[in-house]
Amino acid sequence: MASTQTTHEPEDSGMPPLDRKASIANTTARSIIAENFSQNEDDGVLEEGSLDPRYRAKATILNAAMQKMLTNNGRTWDSEHIKSFGWFIDNMWPQVTALILTSVEREFKFSPPSLLALSQNIGLLVGAAVWGLAADLVGRRWAFNLTLLFVGVFGVLGGAAPNFTALAFFASFWSFGVGGSLPVDSAIFLEFINGKSQWTLTLLSIWWAAGQIVASLVAWPLIGNYGCPDEKTCTKENNWGWRYFIFTMGGISLVLFIIRFFVFDMYESPKFLMGKARDADAVEVVHKVAKYNKFESSLSLDHLEAIDRQYDSVSDDAVPTNPQNYTTASAAIKRNLEKFSGEHIRALFRTKQLAYSTSLIILLWGLIGLAFPLYNCFLPYLLATKGNENGDASLSTTYRNYVIIGICGVPGSLLATAAVELPRIGRKGAMSIATVLTGVFLFLSTTSKSSNALLGWNCGYSVSSNAMYGILYAYTPEIFPTSSRGTGNALAACANRIFGIMAPVIAGYTDLKTAVPVYVSGGLFVAAGIIMIFLPYEPKGKTSM
Repeated sequence: MASTQTTHEPEDSGMPPLDRKASIANTTARSIIAENFSQNEDDGVLEEGSLDPRYRAKATILNAAMQKMLTNNGRTWDSEHIKSFGWFIDNMWPQVTALILTSVEREFKFSPPSLLALSQNIGLLVGAAVWGLAADLVGRRWAFNLTLLFVGVFGVLGGAAPNFTALAFFASFWSFGVGGSLPVDSAIFLEFINGKSQWTLTLLSIWWAAGQIVASLVAWPLIGNYGCPDEKTCTKENNWGWRYFIFTMGGISLVLFIIRFFVFDMYESPKFLMGKARDADAVEVVHKVAKYNKFESSLSLDHLEAIDRQYDSVSDDAVPTNPQNYTTASAAIKRNLEKFSGEHIRALFRTKQLAYSTSLIILLWGLIGLAFPLYNCFLPYLLATKGNENGDASLSTTYRNYVIIGICGVPGSLLATAAVELPRIGRKGAMSIATVLTGVFLFLSTTSKSSNALLGWNCGYSVSSNAMYGILYAYTPEIFPTSSRGTGNALAACANRIFGIMAPVIAGYTDLKTAVPVYVSGGLFVAAGIIMIFLPYEPKGKTSM
């Protein structure tokens, strides 16, 4: 391992002790990076003061080590592929609820139809809160694996539901797993990737589109051929299609869990370990990833400990300490005793700019959380209703249209991936444009006179909404610090799910045969797109901290 040269900056008696500590930590980190990784350090997305200086200096070194390894080798770690399961599951299962709605409502005759979506959204809300916080408190690995297990087990059980109450119960529990899948997966993906390749996080949204396509392709023959023809003659005996469908979706989820848990050896995030005062474990993980990539990393434990030595060399007099912000062993013990003190949440509001950014992100996820399910969850129902008016209302036609809409989402993901790296546009510009277009396409869909016309507008909606979600899912974890990334993702997801719960309630008091839900949804998307312009951070070309 390369030696570590550490030098003190001359102390400025007029500089507050905490600022002197930060200055020395940053100088030490720059020296280590220049000596051992032959590159300029990346200041990261977040401004000075938004992170604890000791943590920031160590995170900068870990970023440099990962960037050199992946830049020189160019090979991606296989776990990046299994992390895409989160995007796949996150969209597949909400589509399941939407796709079975007509068949389930005909058999169980519950009212209003939005009750099933309400059960789903409650599960999504609880899942987002529990799994996101757990990822910051106990680690990414277990949350990463267990979310899929919950989805698979309760998905299979849902197919055996004897009545609506049981189905709603199982839907809330499979949604509990779905709710935490993407917040955890996006966090751990970002923490194992070269900073210059963070744009690939947007590309993973193609799996989000794949989730809808697979769900639609499976539902089409099963529900289309084994579903009851109409409400008057609908019984369990002639309506097994939706059950076959859920059995299949649950089985797919269990297969993905088996691949993730038994086939691949998933490592804990190095920056998460470092933030928990486990520097030696963080260095060990970096070397394991380097070995897989056939690369020898020059990172050593001494590099991280040098930050501690230099940081602690400045007198603590008058320094307003908060042990939970530091990465010492004693701080780790204190964190374990006070895990629920709220530090992970307070860290997201540490500076005015970070607080402003976090607040806007939560607001945006809330608005989109209401807009998206208000329209999308009832899309098959709307397609069938529009077809009924024009003599093309068969379940087979409805699901055929849903497959086409899902396929249209793929180019949206590709366009988003290209747009986020464009000069002067970046993440914020591309996301804003895609979100406004999503609302515009919904407004235009109200002019359709047939299911084919509605299909056309919805293809445009699918392109723009997939682009929007692809960028939003990538942007959100990029602007949160690693130590609170799971919590930040959880807050955003909770806002999304809380507002999502309102969607079926609104729909329950609205005539779905009118355009009112569509107008509300479209207006919310346009408003969200405008707000995105005011986000303070642009992550393009910068490494997440």
